[in-house]
Amino acid sequence: MKLRPIAIHLPQFHPFPENDEWWGKGFTEWTNVTKAKPLFDDHYQPHLPSDLGFYDLRLEEARMAQELLAKEYGIYGFCYYHYWFNGKRLMHEPIDRKLKNPKEDLPFMLCWANENWTRRWDGSDHEILIEQKYSVKDDEDHIDFLLPIITDPRYIKVNNKPIIVIYKPNILPNVQETIKCWRQKAKAAGVELYICHMGFSYEKEWDQLVNGFDAIVDFEPFGIRRKSVLEEVHDRKRRRPEKGIINKIKRRLSKNVIKNTYNCVPYQWMGENLTPQKDFHCKIFPSIVPGWDNTSRRGNNPTLILKDSTPEHFENWLSNLKLDFTPYSEEENFIFINAWNEWAEGNHLEPDQKFGRKYLEVVKKLFLNQ
Repeated sequence: MKLRPIAIHLPQFHPFPENDEWWGKGFTEWTNVTKAKPLFDDHYQPHLPSDLGFYDLRLEEARMAQELLAKEYGIYGFCYYHYWFNGKRLMHEPIDRKLKNPKEDLPFMLCWANENWTRRWDGSDHEILIEQKYSVKDDEDHIDFLLPIITDPRYIKVNNKPIIVIYKPNILPNVQETIKCWRQKAKAAGVELYICHMGFSYEKEWDQLVNGFDAIVDFEPFGIRRKSVLEEVHDRKRRRPEKGIINKIKRRLSKNVIKNTYNCVPYQWMGENLTPQKDFHCKIFPSIVPGWDNTSRRGNNPTLILKDSTPEHFENWLSNLKLDFTPYSEEENFIFINAWNEWAEGNHLEPDQKFGRKYLEVVKKLFLNQ
C-alpha cells in the first residue's frame, strides 16, 4: 500500500515584531544557526544551507522553492506548526500567504504547538515570553478560526476528515473536553475531524491520552517506540568508568567522555532499538529524524546531539520504518519526517553544505515511485 511522507515544517524564517522585541531587531532562526560552533572534535556545526540559501519565508519565491523541492523528492505534504495563544498568533505570515496563493499547492496540515514560549526554547516555565491560557471560550474561538483553513482543498484529510495534530496534549487541563468541543463545533459546520497528538516517551502517561484521539504521531527523536533517548543519555553518562585516579584522568581526556558531556547518543542507536508497530494497542504513525543537535540554540548545553548521522544511516532507519509500517487504511498511511527545516536543531531535509541533497535522495528512492 502506498505511503505518504509528511515533513514537519517550521514557518519561522522571517522577522516579526515579537522576535524583534525578545531577541533583537531582525532576529530569525538563521541568527542562531550561523553563530553555532563545534563543541568537540568532529562535531558537525554550524549547519549551513546550500540550495535554498538563507531564505525569508515572507517571499513567495522562497515558499515555492521549498514546495518544488519537496515534490521533486517525494514529500507528500508539510505539517506546519501553528502558534495560537488565546487568539494571538505568531509566525503565521508564511501560512497566511500560502492560503492566499493557489500556486502554492503542496498539501498541508497543522500541528498546534501549544507550549509556552520561553527564553530556554523548551516550553518550560522559565522566563516565559508568551503564555498559553486554556479555557472553554478559547477552545471555541480556536476551532472557529481553524475551520476555514482545514476546509481548504489543499488541506490533508483522512476519509474527508481534516487532520489536526496537538503537540503537547498532556499540558491541556482537560484535553478530552477540548477535542470534544472541536468535534462538536466542526460537526455543526458539516466537518468531521481526524485528531492526533504527538507521542513523547518522556511523558510517562502518554498512552492514557489516546482516548478521544484518532491516532498518535510518534515524535522523534523523543518518540515512544523505544526507551527515552534522554534516559539513554543518562545511562551513557552513568556507565563511564569512575574508579581510581588514573581512570579519572583518562576519562577526562577521553573524546567519548567529552561527547557524553554534551548529551551525545549515536544516531544508529535510534533506528536499531524500535518497538514494532504491531506491539502498540493504538494507531501510531511512525516518524524519523535526519539528525538532531540544538547546539545553535543552547550553546554548550544542548538537550541532545545525535552523533554521526549520515544519509546511509538515515536510509537504514527509514527503510526499517517502511517495512514495519502497515497502514491502517488507504488514507491512514503517513510517515512523518521531523523535520523539513529545523535548522537550529540540526534537523533538516533541506540541503546543507555538508551533505547537499543526499537525505532528500533517500526519501525519493524509497517513496517517489511506490
